[in-house]
Amino acid sequence: MDWLGDNLWSLWLGAAIVLGAAEMFSFDLVLIMLAVGAVAGMVSALLGAPLVLQALLAAGASVAMLALVRPGIVKKLHGGPELRLGTDRLVGLRGVVLTQVTGLAPGRIKLDGEEWTAAPYDEHTVIAPGQTVEVLQIRGATAYVHPVPELDP
Repeated sequence: MDWLGDNLWSLWLGAAIVLGAAEMFSFDLVLIMLAVGAVAGMVSALLGAPLVLQALLAAGASVAMLALVRPGIVKKLHGGPELRLGTDRLVGLRGVVLTQVTGLAPGRIKLDGEEWTAAPYDEHTVIAPGQTVEVLQIRGATAYVHPVPELDP
């Protein structure tokens, strides 16, 4: 029993290695946080702390890592630019009116290199050919647009 008390740090180190290796297969960032707790237990064992204090320090470090560090790392790993596919990617783009666009008679616009049927987002708006418009919504195959104000020099 004396040998185990003197070499308890090696059990903590073994636990940290096993947890770290298992994390490589799961990659949910829980086991690596527990491994950090095991390292804290190992350090306290090397400093001669009693077993109860080693276990408390290991548990405290693990909980602290899970509560404070893991959420930020997960957010960075899983975050990123929003992927917009299909017609959703056209919302917010600007196009040029090819034929007059009114609430009564939809017109045509050039949008992202393609011709689209367009209607004004506000049905009382009339948009003349050549004006720049912004796509606010796409319903079916019709782009609902609003004119972009132009500054005169």
